[in-house]
Amino acid sequence: MHITDNMSVEFQAGGVRTGNYSSPLLFILSHLLRHWYVGVLMVFGAFANAALWISIPLNVGLAFDAVREQQNLQLAINACLLIVIASLLRAVVQFLRNFSAQIYGQRLERDVRDELYASLLGKSMAFHDLHPVGETMARVTNDVIELSLMMHTGVNLLIGSTMFMLMPLIGSPAVHPDLLLVPVTFVVLQVLIQVFFIRRLNPLARQVRSSFGVMNARLEESLEGLEVVQGAAREDAEVGQVNSLLVAFRDRFIAQGEMEARYLSNLLFPLTLFAGVFHSAILFRAGEITTGDIVAYVMILLFFQFPVFMSLFTLPRIALGHAAAGRILELITARTDMDQNEGGYSGDLQGDIRFEEVSFGYQGEQDSLKRLNFSVRPGQTLAIVGQTGAGKTTVTRLMNRTWDARQGRILVDGHDVRDWSMASLRSQVSIIEQDIFLFSRSLADNISFGVEDATQEQIEEAARMAQAHDFIMSFPDGYETVVGQRGVTLSGGQRQRVALARAFITNPPVLILDDSTSAIDSATEDLIQQAIWTAAKGRTTILITHRLSQIRWADHIVVLHQGEIVAQGPHEDLLQHSQDYRRIFDRYESHAAPAETRQAEHNGAW
Repeated sequence: MHITDNMSVEFQAGGVRTGNYSSPLLFILSHLLRHWYVGVLMVFGAFANAALWISIPLNVGLAFDAVREQQNLQLAINACLLIVIASLLRAVVQFLRNFSAQIYGQRLERDVRDELYASLLGKSMAFHDLHPVGETMARVTNDVIELSLMMHTGVNLLIGSTMFMLMPLIGSPAVHPDLLLVPVTFVVLQVLIQVFFIRRLNPLARQVRSSFGVMNARLEESLEGLEVVQGAAREDAEVGQVNSLLVAFRDRFIAQGEMEARYLSNLLFPLTLFAGVFHSAILFRAGEITTGDIVAYVMILLFFQFPVFMSLFTLPRIALGHAAAGRILELITARTDMDQNEGGYSGDLQGDIRFEEVSFGYQGEQDSLKRLNFSVRPGQTLAIVGQTGAGKTTVTRLMNRTWDARQGRILVDGHDVRDWSMASLRSQVSIIEQDIFLFSRSLADNISFGVEDATQEQIEEAARMAQAHDFIMSFPDGYETVVGQRGVTLSGGQRQRVALARAFITNPPVLILDDSTSAIDSATEDLIQQAIWTAAKGRTTILITHRLSQIRWADHIVVLHQGEIVAQGPHEDLLQHSQDYRRIFDRYESHAAPAETRQAEHNGAW
C-alpha cells in the first residue's frame, strides 16, 4: 500500500478498500458510509422505538383521567390496548436497531482490520524495526475491537438515547404548549454538558489506550525473550517492570473514572424533574391541565433518565473508539519509503544482478555499506564473505527491497529494483536465513508456504532435495506434524532443512542462502551441499557462508570489510592477490573441523 499526498481520497490498494485519513472522525465516517443502508435501519429502529414509547405516557394520561372521572371506560380500555400494541411493536423495532448496530460494528471491525493489516504488510522493515511488535498487535487487535464496541454499544445506544431525549420536545406540547419550556432547557444544557465532557474525556481516553499499548509491548517482549529472562534469573525484575506499567494503565483508567464521576447530567436530571413537576403544578392550579396530564408529563420527563444514564456509558465508549481510530491511523499513515509499486515491471526474472555505487545506512546511522560495485550473471553463483558485521546480510536485503539503498542503484535484469513490482520481485527471490522462522502450522504447510496450490508430491520432492524427508517421516504424523512457534520443537538443523525445502518448492530464479547450513552437522551438510549444488544449476545463487567447501565452487566471490568491497573475483585469484581473503580463508581453514573433512574438501569434493 502506498500512501499518497491526497489523504482524503478513498482508493483501492491490494484488494482492500481504504478510508479517509484526514482525521480519526472522518476515517470512521468513511467506513460507516460504506454501509449506509445498515445505518439507516439503525436510525429508523431507534426513532420508531422512541416514537412508540412516547405514545405510552400520553395514553396512560388519557386512561388515568377516564378512570378517575368515571367517564368513558371504553376510552381507558382502548388506551391500554394501544399501550400493549406499542410495546409489541417496540420489541420488533428495538431488535432491528440492535441487530443493525451489531452488523455495523462487525463490518467496521472487519474493514478496518483488513485495511490495517494490508498497510502493515506493505511497510518497510525499517518501519517494523522501530515499532515494538506488542504495541503493533495492541492496535491490530484491541484498538480495532474498540471500534466495534464503539458502534454496537456506543453509537447504537447514543442514537437511541438521543431519540428519547428529543421525544419530550414532541410529547410535551401535546399535553400543554407551555410545558415545552423545561424539556427545551434540559436538551440545551445536556448538549453543552456533553460537549464539555467529551472534550475533557478524549485526552484521557487516548492516555488509557496508549498506556495499554506500552504495557502490551513490554509483556510481549518478555514472553518472546522468555528463555533469556529465565536464563538470567530475571523473572522477578520483569514481573516488576510489567507491574509498574500495569499500575500506570490502572492510574489512567482511574483518572478516566474520576472524570466520569463528575458528570454534571447526573445533577441536571433531578433538577429538571423538580422543575417540570413544579411547572405542571402551577398549570394544574390554574385549571389549564388535568391530573392525567400531570401523570403523562411526569412520565415524559422520565424519558430524560435514559439519555442521562446512557450518555455516561456511551460517551466514554465513543471516546475510546475515537482514540483507537487515531492510534490505528498513526500506523496506517506512518510514512515509509517502501512503495509496493503494484504497477511496476513484473516480468519473468532471469537473475542478472548488478550493484552500481550502492550505499546504505540504517535510520540515524552512518552508511553501513559504501559504494558497492559488483555484478552476477544469470545462472552464476556469487559468494559474499567477510567478518561479522561487514554488511553481508544487508547486501541480500537490498536485492529484494527489504530495504532500499540510500544511494546508487541495484539493477535486476536491467531494471532498477524500485521499478519492479515488489510482489513480482519478491516472489522470484527466495531467501533462506540463518535465523529460521517457521509458522505454528504443519510441516507440509511450512514447506508449501510460497506455493498456494502445492501438491503432496511437490512437497515431498522438495523435502527430499533438502534432505528433510527422512526425519519428517520419523514423526508419528509425518508431514502433518505441527511445529511450535518458530519451529522450537525441531532442532536447528531440522529447521534449516525445512527452510531449504520451502525455498526449493518455489523453484526461484534467484536463491539466497544466508549462512543456511550453520546449524547442520558435517554428515548432513555434505548431503545438503549436494542438494544446493543441484538446486543452484540454472539459477542465480547468492551465498553468505563461512563454509570453505561452498565458497570454492562460487563463480564469483565478493570480500567485504566494514561495508566496503576490498576484493572480488574467483577463488584462485583471490588467494593469490587478496591478503584479506587469504586471512579469512586461513582463519576458517585452521578452525575447520576434522582433518578428514578438510582433506575431502581439498581433494575436490566441490
